[in-house]
Amino acid sequence: MVKGAILRSLVWILALALPIVSPAGAQTSQQGSGKDLSWAFPVPDRVQPVEQDSGPRHLPGSSKTYTPAQIDDLFNPPDWFPEEHGPLPSIIAHGVPGMAQACGSCHLMSGLGHPESANLAGLNAKYIMREMADFKSGVRRDAARMNQISPAVSEQDARIAAQWFAELRPKPWVKVIEADTVPKTFVNMTRMRLPLSSGGTEPIGNRIIELPEDATRSTSRDPHSGFIAYVPRGSVARGEALVKTGGSGKTIQCAICHGESLEGLGELPRIIGVSPLYAARQLYGFQTGTRNGSLDMLMKKVVANLNDDDIVAISAYLASRNP
Repeated sequence: MVKGAILRSLVWILALALPIVSPAGAQTSQQGSGKDLSWAFPVPDRVQPVEQDSGPRHLPGSSKTYTPAQIDDLFNPPDWFPEEHGPLPSIIAHGVPGMAQACGSCHLMSGLGHPESANLAGLNAKYIMREMADFKSGVRRDAARMNQISPAVSEQDARIAAQWFAELRPKPWVKVIEADTVPKTFVNMTRMRLPLSSGGTEPIGNRIIELPEDATRSTSRDPHSGFIAYVPRGSVARGEALVKTGGSGKTIQCAICHGESLEGLGELPRIIGVSPLYAARQLYGFQTGTRNGSLDMLMKKVVANLNDDDIVAISAYLASRNP
C-alpha cells in the first residue's frame, strides 16, 4: 500500500512538473531519424581484426586458467575469483542449458557487467524481477539478448538471480574523461568497443566512447578490470545541472524519484556509477518506446524534451558519480 502510494505520488509530480509534448518532439527510432547513434547502440563491425591470442589466458590475482573458447562459452562463463562470492546458483553459472545463456556471461560474477549489458550489482531484487518480466512480455525490448533469454527463465530462477545480484556490492567501474579526441575503434562480435591495434585518433564529436582499461582482461570477462568513458568537454558539468535542477524546466531533478544520493528509492534503481552507454540507451528507449513497462511510464515525460546533447551530458555525469 505504501509503495503504491509513493508511485502514484510520483506520477502526479511528473505530470505537474513537465509540459505535455507531442510524439514528434521525441526520437522515433534508435537511429534517431537518420542520426548516427551507433556509439550508444553498438553493432559488430562486418570486418573483424584477426585474433592473435589463441592460447590459455591468466589474470592478475587469479589461480584460474581458461582458453578463449572457454571464456566465450556463454553457458559456462569463467569464474576467475570464486573465493570472492558464495556458491554460484546454476542460473548465474550455466543459465538454462541450450536455451538461456548464463547471467554471469554478460553481467559477470560481480554483477558489474560491460557497456553492452547492465550493471546489476546491488540493484533492488524486486526491480530486477520486474525488468525480467518486462523483457519476457516484450514491453521492454532488447532483441539482441534479453527478449531471447527471458522466456526460457522460470520465475524461480529469475528470483534466484535477482536476489544474487541484489546482494552484490556495487563499486567504481567506469572512469569518465572529458576529451576532444578518442582512439580509433571497432566493435567486436560481442558488441564491445575496442581500440584498433593500429592506433590513431579521431574527434569525439557528440558521442561517448567507452573502452576497456585493458582490452584483453575485459574480453576475458575479468570482474576486476573496468572501463574508461571518453565524453565531450563540458559534458559532466552540463549533465550535473540537468540532473540536479532539471535545466530550467526541460526535465525534473533525478533525485525526486531516485533519491538524494541517486542510489535508488524503493523499487526505483540506482542510476549512478553505471555505464554511460547503458544509461544513454535507456534514455533513448524511454523516448522511442523500447521501454514501456509500468515503471517506465514514469520516465516518458521526464525524457520527452531531452535532445542528443542532453542525453550525452546526463549519461556522462551519472557515470562520473561512484556508488
